[in-house]
Amino acid sequence: MISLVCAIVMMAQATPASAAINFSGDAQVRPRGEFTYYNDAAEADGAENTAEMKYLYRVRLHAAADLGDGYFAKAMIASQTPGWLATAGTGNEAYNEFDLGVSQLYFGRMMEDSHYMMGKMPLNSFNNPVFDISLSPFQATELPVFLNYNDALYGFNYGTKIGPGELNATLSVLDNDLTTEDMFEDGYGLHVMYKTNIGNVTFEPQMLAALSDADTMNYWVGGNADGYENVKPLTFGANISVPADDVTFCFSGFYTQAEDEDNAGNDVDYSGYLLRAKAVYGPLTTWIDYNAAEDDTNGADVEYNNLFVWAQYKYTVHESSMGTFTLSPTVRYLTNSMDDGTDELEGSRLRTELWANVTF
Repeated sequence: MISLVCAIVMMAQATPASAAINFSGDAQVRPRGEFTYYNDAAEADGAENTAEMKYLYRVRLHAAADLGDGYFAKAMIASQTPGWLATAGTGNEAYNEFDLGVSQLYFGRMMEDSHYMMGKMPLNSFNNPVFDISLSPFQATELPVFLNYNDALYGFNYGTKIGPGELNATLSVLDNDLTTEDMFEDGYGLHVMYKTNIGNVTFEPQMLAALSDADTMNYWVGGNADGYENVKPLTFGANISVPADDVTFCFSGFYTQAEDEDNAGNDVDYSGYLLRAKAVYGPLTTWIDYNAAEDDTNGADVEYNNLFVWAQYKYTVHESSMGTFTLSPTVRYLTNSMDDGTDELEGSRLRTELWANVTF
């Protein structure tokens, strides 16, 4: 890390013929009240009701270089803990180590009608749930990829204008299997998206297909997170954005399925879908997700149902050419259930947060 910082400083002090490099960053503190509740069946399965305060924080540093003729390079240094957050104090061991590292690093070229880039690239999974439903089919709500994958994957992207819109294809590494002797046992995925406008409506059909065996997360709010290893899910659907006066409505619908044998010998057979309705009105953003899935692996019949509500208001305290300071009260509410035909486990989680964020 010291070597990386020294390299950035040397780049900043380079001769005028060197690339133009812009530096920026943001920092956030996030006090949170978190309340969970489970029914008797879930408590018997090991889930616990809780009511607690958490104090989260993060910092991110950005570097962007213009190399001329459309060539560029970008990097982001951030915490590598889940969701780029760390917890103050010693109450949560999983978040205490603030492991600062290179979270994004990619470069490429922007041309008049096309572009390409490669490296560890951002996914924008906060606004595009295709990755959530594909990699976390039984709990695709509450942004699992944003929180657990740090919203970035290693890969290669190519985009070009076709007809009235733009086609983007990204080959990415969904799962880097470090224990295999076969390089092709790593999990590779292909994400294809076409973005076009029909009047003032933005339409984004897309597909995410695992080309080789990959891992998925399989958990609910009160359960475990073991998942299935080495399966090939196929996901497809679309995002639609509709402006209406001062409000922008966004709708998403995605379907995923997998029918394969994983490396544990399970006859994996599941399917699920995710629906999202979102509204943005100035500083106010709200959305609701519904995710349902059925898992028939090894002849079982397990049903999952999840409902997630997000509401956030962004208030700008200070804004200037040097940076901004904002406060964002946020409410996140999740309910989910898992029914295996014998027991029905139900849980809910309410998170009330205040995001205090500065950019510089």
